[in-house]
Amino acid sequence: MDLKQLEAFVHVAELGSFTRAAITLDTNQPALSRLVRQLEVELRHNLLERNGRGVSLTSAGQRMLSHAKGILQQVQRASQDLDELRGTSGGHFGVGVTPSFAKVATNKLVHSFRESFPGATISVAQGLSTHLIEWLMMGRIDVAVLYDTFDTPLIDKRTVHTEELFLIGPRTGDNDSQDDQPCIAGPSMVPLRDIVKYPLIIPGRMHAIRRMVESAAAEQGVRLRIALEVDAVASILDLVKEGIGYAVLPLKATSGTAQDQHFRILRISEPTLFSRLAIATSTKHTLSQLAVQSIAMLESSVLPLYGSVN
Repeated sequence: MDLKQLEAFVHVAELGSFTRAAITLDTNQPALSRLVRQLEVELRHNLLERNGRGVSLTSAGQRMLSHAKGILQQVQRASQDLDELRGTSGGHFGVGVTPSFAKVATNKLVHSFRESFPGATISVAQGLSTHLIEWLMMGRIDVAVLYDTFDTPLIDKRTVHTEELFLIGPRTGDNDSQDDQPCIAGPSMVPLRDIVKYPLIIPGRMHAIRRMVESAAAEQGVRLRIALEVDAVASILDLVKEGIGYAVLPLKATSGTAQDQHFRILRISEPTLFSRLAIATSTKHTLSQLAVQSIAMLESSVLPLYGSVN
């Protein structure tokens, strides 16, 4: 395979049409079709399904698309890194962030980057920690700010912030549907072993916090009572407000205040649970000077903002 084949495949796959991709790449459709077909022959897989409305990805094509984008981005970064030796300004920085970090810090991150590197561009991708690790390995992003729950080969991680997790439930009396559920009221703490009494609305097993809470509960010899699996924090809190269940989240998730009118918040004890926010990079891919400087900017200017939100 060569870079022209990969570029052709990526454009056709993302635009869903050979015609639209040919216009974007300023080439003709037969030439583009030949490049994609050559790639399919070399890989011995059909990557695209042709139909009257355009094209769609096969299962092999879905896998190849992520790899192809990572390869092209790594080539672009290599070129940009060499340009810096000539003093050429510019380049591109790709950063992946968790939803909770994105909510608090994306605006500051973008403004700080543009002020520090006016000739460069930035892309901010949002995803779960497991997805961010995959994107790092594929070279789609330079760095990730993610929740650290386990060691991953070929990924360097450094904890930059810890935050306590709390049991979050609806305020007593806010919803009549709470009558058949335990009431969070009275004591300010709840032992981890007693969380089994509460139906939890919690992210799926791909989510770092879910894995951490389940692991801690297992060490106490208890199994979580999962009422619903919901990956979006905002949706989890909406369901908690309605009295459908309870969540285990940091205070930042409730707009940064334990006195929020919609929630009753208890500290988890025996043991207290903490999530760890980490900066991660891939050992497989060399960082450009722009990426190294951008990570330093991220640590000095953006992370303190996240840590100051209570």
